[in-house]
Amino acid sequence: MKHGKKYTEAAKLIDRSVQYDSAEAISLVKKSATAKFDETIEAHIRLGVDGRHADQQVRGAVVLPHGTGKTVRVLVFAKGPKVDEALAAGADYAGGDELVPRIQKDGWFEFDVVVATPDMMGVVGKLGRVLGPKGLMPNPKAGTVTMDVTKAVHDIKAGKIEYRLDKTNIIHCPVGKASFTEEQLAENFDTLIGAIVKAKPAAAKGQYLRSITLTSTMGPGVKLNTAKFM
Repeated sequence: MKHGKKYTEAAKLIDRSVQYDSAEAISLVKKSATAKFDETIEAHIRLGVDGRHADQQVRGAVVLPHGTGKTVRVLVFAKGPKVDEALAAGADYAGGDELVPRIQKDGWFEFDVVVATPDMMGVVGKLGRVLGPKGLMPNPKAGTVTMDVTKAVHDIKAGKIEYRLDKTNIIHCPVGKASFTEEQLAENFDTLIGAIVKAKPAAAKGQYLRSITLTSTMGPGVKLNTAKFM
């Protein structure tokens, strides 16, 4: 794969054979984020679990202290007074059955997170085939199936992110933007890692944190020393 000049220059800053501590890794990732837009800084965390087994699933949500730097659009499925409550809390959209054909037939996806009250999960279930593959299905573990729609919306707008394993047992999560200070990125990163370590399944055997890589949208990856997080 051929990389551009900026990527090649940025890659020279990083020694591929070294596992850096988090402070140094964050500094390097910030330096290598040289695109003309505000790049997202992401963490890619490979875990020593087998997500095919229910007792080794790792999934949850955490509020990053400094948010993600991204404006998140929230859709709430609710009925009656809960619709007004959701909109008052800052939800971008809220409603019930009338939203189903809009998503199913019109392909409307102008939202990033879906929240639902438990009594609406029957309605949301009809959308499983379209919301599921996009990672948009509400889930109690992520706090997106709840009667407390005010708290759910506030948390998401404040920087709550969901983490879960992909098919290769890696978690991919944003920890901020290149424009954030190193301190802000460090606090966000430590909060995310702390939540994932806390979520370690009892059935997990051997080394839990196999590898951690930090990267910017267009920059090279920086490997971290996982020992200090265990």
